[in-house]
Amino acid sequence: MMMFAPSAFRRNVQASLDTHAASFDIEPERHALLRHQLAAGDDIHSRRTFPGHVTTSAFILDEEGRQVLLIHHRSLARWLQPGGHYEPPDDLAQSALREAFEETGVEGLRLDPWHASSGIPIDIDSHLIPARPARDEPKHWHHDFRYLVRAGRDSRIRPDLAEVHGAEWRDLRELEDLAPQTLVNLSTLGMVHL
Repeated sequence: MMMFAPSAFRRNVQASLDTHAASFDIEPERHALLRHQLAAGDDIHSRRTFPGHVTTSAFILDEEGRQVLLIHHRSLARWLQPGGHYEPPDDLAQSALREAFEETGVEGLRLDPWHASSGIPIDIDSHLIPARPARDEPKHWHHDFRYLVRAGRDSRIRPDLAEVHGAEWRDLRELEDLAPQTLVNLSTLGMVHL
């Protein structure tokens, strides 16, 4: 059984955050809360850590990079990329890949090769999540590490309807509202064609 060390996880997140910021010229203020939590030694791997904790998600693109596979989120009642809470001992990219498969049921998903060469996510986004009293969760932040995932041409979608209302291919331009920085990063790298 693989051991999980929260301090090693924080160091990995810090390194990923720093390299990502340098690669995409991201101002430190954009991730001020996450940086504060890292410096404080918070257990950001745990979904019970507030004011925020790490999540991972996947932007699943078709082979041409013109469509993105989105899920309709049950709790938030809106179209989003598949994702969820980080679960030790996965690494961040594998966590995103696991969430993508669990929520869409698409077989054969694979991380874009860019991640292997860069070692960083395509985007890191901190966003506020509403309180969920039924789960004893106050309003809190998700520090979402986002990865680019590719699906084969004939990928069959089999969403887990216990997790999501549905999943479908949508025009890539929907990311302009959903994840504008992700779309900018993808465009900067020449990975998508609008």
